[in-house]
Amino acid sequence: MAQTLDLRSYQELLRRFLEEDLGGGDLTTEATISPSQAAVGRFVAKAPLVLAGIEIALEVIRLLDSDLGAEARYRDGDFLQPGDEPAIVRGQARALLSGERVALNLLQRLSGIATLTRKYVEAIQGTKAKILDTRKTTPGLREFEKYAVAAGGGSNHRFNLNDAILIKENHIHLAGGVRQAIARAQAARKNARFVEVEVTSLEELEEALPERPDVILLDNMTPECVEKAVAMARQRSAKVLLEASGGITLENVRQYAEAGVDWISVGALTHSSAAADLSLEIEPAL
Repeated sequence: MAQTLDLRSYQELLRRFLEEDLGGGDLTTEATISPSQAAVGRFVAKAPLVLAGIEIALEVIRLLDSDLGAEARYRDGDFLQPGDEPAIVRGQARALLSGERVALNLLQRLSGIATLTRKYVEAIQGTKAKILDTRKTTPGLREFEKYAVAAGGGSNHRFNLNDAILIKENHIHLAGGVRQAIARAQAARKNARFVEVEVTSLEELEEALPERPDVILLDNMTPECVEKAVAMARQRSAKVLLEASGGITLENVRQYAEAGVDWISVGALTHSSAAADLSLEIEPAL
């Protein structure tokens, strides 16, 4: 299951999303729907998907109707079939109509991420590898998108630049080499969760291993090269974690997992997932 989100800490963000969509007001709804009209809304899955963000979607509408009645029938991380109804809401018709688009945008986006993540997780089932996300997230939505990855069964890499040290190619060039960059990072790691270095060849891996980073990222290597890198690293250290990244797809991810890495990071989870197909069907309350 996914980690828990404290929605109280995100209310201001959700209000800004609503303000962006409402502008000065919902002209269509205000012109056609009475303020006293009550309605029932049903969130409906239109395709197979992994649910993520249902409580976020409900909170969006609740910000427009504090007396909203909401019944969540499924939890984030659950697999839904077409026709399944993850939640039913009862309240002011105007609130349901005006909050519909923002609620669905978030629910579809996050469920799409969770659904794609689940496919990657299932593709490597039975291996020791874990599927991780990256920082290739939508600005303003990182916490939500990484939450969706967890809902899909994946794991979170760095949340931000203050979370851990990841020495990439440009850092190495500017620091004067792999060893120099790792040595500086180890000396200044402070509260970093881990020190990781990116290598693009077996030669760079050979340079990195004596400096004992916590994690080594094998970047844009073929599965065959990754297998050689894993064997080389394991001869030196049983503790160092090995991560594969770059060029990884659903078609080849199992090859990378079977090559022996601990982590497989996939930027596509958050930057290329398709929105899940869900709708909000609204009817007059009886």
